[in-house]
Amino acid sequence: MSDPSSVVLLRPSALAALLELERVSQVYPLSAARLRAALRDDADVVFGLEEQGELIGYAILSRQPFDAELQAILVARHARRRGLAFALMQAVIDQARAWKSERLLLEVREGNAPAIALYRRMGFAEDGRRRDYYPSLDGAGREDALLMSRRLGGA
Repeated sequence: MSDPSSVVLLRPSALAALLELERVSQVYPLSAARLRAALRDDADVVFGLEEQGELIGYAILSRQPFDAELQAILVARHARRRGLAFALMQAVIDQARAWKSERLLLEVREGNAPAIALYRRMGFAEDGRRRDYYPSLDGAGREDALLMSRRLGGA
């Protein structure tokens, strides 16, 4: 796949690429166990974007009894600000609708202004917060998580 706007489902064979993307892009990368579980669990879907054979973005969506939850979304630093997170989020929303989920849930670092702006643009509203949920990115203190959701209509 060479068109980075084309979102595909990732398979367990993508684990090494996911781990590398996490390693180079995150201060606190997801573990191999967590990524492996997402790739193998029937209740999870992992979407990916590649460019010139390199994984440049992914999103993990989990199916809940009535809702769906975005577990993770990441676009490589060098590929940001090109609409790729929007493309991944649209695939996530489409899948949650296909599951007939009532809502799509997510949490985001309070200080992640670009992500919050994207989520709001896509119809998400803040439902609450988890105080001191994340370790701060600079390692000094903690950061709140904003809880956000979007109604999908359900069955």
